[in-house]
Amino acid sequence: MAYIDDPETQRANLRYIRSSMNEPLLTRDHEFELATRWRVQNDEKALHEMVRAYARLVVSTASRFRNYGLPMGDLVQEGNVGLMQAAARFEPERDVRFSTYAAWWIRSAMQDYILRNWSIVRTGTTAAQKSLFFNLRRLRARIEDASSTRLTDDGRRWIAQQLNVDISDVESMEMRMSGHDQSLNTAISDGSEDDWQGFLADERPTPEAVVIGMRDSQSRSRWLAEAIGELSPREQKIIRQRRLADEGATLEELGRELGVSKERVRQLEHRALQKLRQAMTRHVDNPAELMVE
Repeated sequence: MAYIDDPETQRANLRYIRSSMNEPLLTRDHEFELATRWRVQNDEKALHEMVRAYARLVVSTASRFRNYGLPMGDLVQEGNVGLMQAAARFEPERDVRFSTYAAWWIRSAMQDYILRNWSIVRTGTTAAQKSLFFNLRRLRARIEDASSTRLTDDGRRWIAQQLNVDISDVESMEMRMSGHDQSLNTAISDGSEDDWQGFLADERPTPEAVVIGMRDSQSRSRWLAEAIGELSPREQKIIRQRRLADEGATLEELGRELGVSKERVRQLEHRALQKLRQAMTRHVDNPAELMVE
């Protein structure tokens, strides 16, 4: 459903549209001259003349997006931002008309604005979703059963092929565009005091579980420190540098430091880990209780 402006805003928009459409078109040579003056000499008068001449592109593009439920004036403003970005980046020596170059920037600016404001839930975060958002209605209108509430499996498959996206993306976007934003504080029915928010499960751990987890973690840390203390100095060095350091040392590095081979370091590490495991399991009946989720 298109957004309807108040009468004063409509009159202001109409004045701007008429003004834009009355601006004279630029010849290729004059456009090149203006673009060169702006790029080389930073001539703002040349920039203003070029931007005013192509404001009609902004109006034309905004009219194509007017059915997304957003104010026409806002679309025009966003398009003007895209037009200014195009002017800042345009390179006249590439022998491309400014209108062709600016059209992409104008359309991109408006599409980004629509995706940001069409819903409070972010839409079109990937290239596939963005393509679906702006083409699903158009492609659906070409399907014979487009008047039905939902697309058929064949219709979804055809749209997915046309846009080179997954069928699951088509289904997700179809559901997203057929729904509407709703507050979680809305009552579930007329006259009810319960709202939708009240039926959302809180999956965070309870305060009791947090305290128990902290206590268990402290106990495991204490048991580990006691178990490491039972190892020989060489075994402690290997465990600390291999298992407890942020960037563990290699077998070769420890071998050079201890004056033994890599294989000997591996054997010592394996023996130390067995001792730690035996020492830790003395505190619990089930070794699985030592695992942290």
